Amino acid sequence: MDEGLRQIIALLAVAMTVAIAARRFRQPYTVGLVFVGAALASFSSNIGPHLTHDLIFDLILPPLLFEAALSIHWRELKRDLAPILLFSTLGSVLSMATVTAAMTMALHWPLAPALVFGSLIAATDPVSIIAMFKDIGMEGRLRLLIESESLLNDGAAAILFGLSVDWAVSGDGTWTGLGITLNLARIVLGGLGVGAIFGGVAILSAGRTSDHLIESTLTTIAAFGSFLTAEYFHASGVLATVVTGLIIGNLGVSSKIRSAFLSPRGREFVVSFWEFAAFLGNSLVFLLIGVDAAELPFVSHGGWMLAGSFGVALLGRAVTVYPLGLCLYRSPWAISFKELNVMWWGGLRGALSLALALSLPATLPLRQDILVVTFGVVAFSIIAQGLTMPPLLRALGYLPKD
Repeated sequence: MDEGLRQIIALLAVAMTVAIAARRFRQPYTVGLVFVGAALASFSSNIGPHLTHDLIFDLILPPLLFEAALSIHWRELKRDLAPILLFSTLGSVLSMATVTAAMTMALHWPLAPALVFGSLIAATDPVSIIAMFKDIGMEGRLRLLIESESLLNDGAAAILFGLSVDWAVSGDGTWTGLGITLNLARIVLGGLGVGAIFGGVAILSAGRTSDHLIESTLTTIAAFGSFLTAEYFHASGVLATVVTGLIIGNLGVSSKIRSAFLSPRGREFVVSFWEFAAFLGNSLVFLLIGVDAAELPFVSHGGWMLAGSFGVALLGRAVTVYPLGLCLYRSPWAISFKELNVMWWGGLRGALSLALALSLPATLPLRQDILVVTFGVVAFSIIAQGLTMPPLLRALGYLPKD
């Protein structure tokens, strides 16, 4: 048996053991995976594959994003689309600016690496957030707001990250209004267009058959194909896969009419298939986050640096959530202060930030520092926020008390 395959099977066996224990003791599954991954790395240096940009973008993100989008109803999304777009666009800019300023003034980083870190940590991570809410059984409008924002803020974060890296590496990058507009149009509109094409073709093709195996295979091609095609053309793969999932979910999976594009058996099978694929993806990514985090030289960077970076990330999220939430106070999309607290603390960082950090060029100043701090923020975010979210939601009345 190939050594790589053997290691992956072993990791899945460990992940399933953690899942059984987490369900029994009613603890977040993803947090347990990070702890166990770190423990494994402390005993052996040959655990298996490590997180890379390509592994996260090409293998992990597409099934997780597609499965999440399948369950979002367009009617509910349309009702809160205005605040979701506000938080995912202007909110990303505010978060990046706040983190950049704090890293330069409080932690004395040079402007260029501080700007890069601010851009990659600005977007909340859909993988971590969706996994957390699914794990604790959170439902309702608040879950829709947080998950949808995390699914859509990739577009803004991607262009901010690209511009920041170009400026930091070259030292003479320009931030012209025309350049930003053209890049944003390519990333966002390109992602939306690719997603619409793949989703439309897949759903129309599925309507010509009643074989549930063919239908599920078409959704697989659409999920991965939309992501990889959009990334190839430097558009947003996240937006492309989300749009594909929304189209197939609303026209095929959620539709109850006889003329739906997916057969009744196909709908049931597609939902189960993607739940399984997302479960495997979550199991591997959070276990590997623990493994890779344990192998990084956190001690050499100092506890104050890591704690300060996590505090800065929380500050950036607060500047995103509370001012924009107050702007909506007297609008039809009003969000209560209690809900804003959950949106702030529930804005986890995760695989998306790691993928961006891992893609940084070797010539970038303080590249290793950015990578270590990003892993530290992600690991602490998943553990600290993941463990405290269930009691917070129970205290606020969003989950039943034990």
